[in-house]
Amino acid sequence: MLVLVAPGQGAQKPGFLTPWLDLPGVTERLTWWSAVSGLDLIHYGTKADEEEIRDTAVAQPLLVAAGLVAAHALFEGIGGATGLAELPHHIGAVAGHSVGEITAAAASGVLGHEAAMVLVRRRGLAMAEAASRTETGMAAILGGEQDTVVAHLDKHGLTPANVNGAGQIVAAGTAEQLAALAEDKPEGVRRVVPLKVAGAFHTGHMAPAVAALEALVAGVPVADPRTRYVSNRDGGVVASGAEVIERMVAQVSNPVRWDLCMETFRELGVTGLIEVAPGGTLTGIAKRALPGVTNVALKTPDDLDTARALIEEHAVPVDTPAEEELREA
Repeated sequence: MLVLVAPGQGAQKPGFLTPWLDLPGVTERLTWWSAVSGLDLIHYGTKADEEEIRDTAVAQPLLVAAGLVAAHALFEGIGGATGLAELPHHIGAVAGHSVGEITAAAASGVLGHEAAMVLVRRRGLAMAEAASRTETGMAAILGGEQDTVVAHLDKHGLTPANVNGAGQIVAAGTAEQLAALAEDKPEGVRRVVPLKVAGAFHTGHMAPAVAALEALVAGVPVADPRTRYVSNRDGGVVASGAEVIERMVAQVSNPVRWDLCMETFRELGVTGLIEVAPGGTLTGIAKRALPGVTNVALKTPDDLDTARALIEEHAVPVDTPAEEELREA
């Protein structure tokens, strides 16, 4: 059983979209999505420096666009398929980390691609505005026992904004709180690494962004997922498109429980995992948390053949009893 996952903010690197532009139709698709989002995605994905693409309002649309480009390219190369419409025939579940949930929602048919680009652009702008009100940030905590780390963060007034599993928790809060954490690491922790993000995402600091998005999504057209959608809130499988959107908006100010998403993958019997561009972060976590599961990160188009081979090996054949059982589980 295959899972398709999409990374969150921080996965972007300068120039990472450049090799994808060599594929047929990618430039045209990105040009259209740039017009829809009001952001020059080709410029930011090929020429912008690290500081420019660190901007929350830029990074989030760029990541969703890149993930969808990679997913389209992946499925266009399988048995004459025309792209993401074929996803349910090969993939048992989709999930995204933080803003990657929008990529996953679009890939699974919950959102149209234009709606996804409008939503992610507004999400990025709203979160950047919320972050500008107070000097906040995030730091990755590597090692330590989860309950001990979470209790230690609470002592400093910090939020475990991303509980990623495999010994990784991301703390979020004010600059002062993070500085105190750096001086007073939890027991058993190897390192505390400041992240290159512009705010304390997935905390109460993002409440203004939630309010802005709630006003926007009331009229967004949605459909139910065509394949299992695994939510960051609690690792639950969500069958309603409306609930996917409600959870996605609320998640902006609530912790990402990627550890619980991986528990769900395990319970579903995952055997292979593909991370769309710019891949690497989630496959790295999965290698530690899901031993025995084959992983492919779509970093460049050179990785497409490996990912297609994984699909051929691990996907449940369409229209078979096994496929029906998979969908009903």
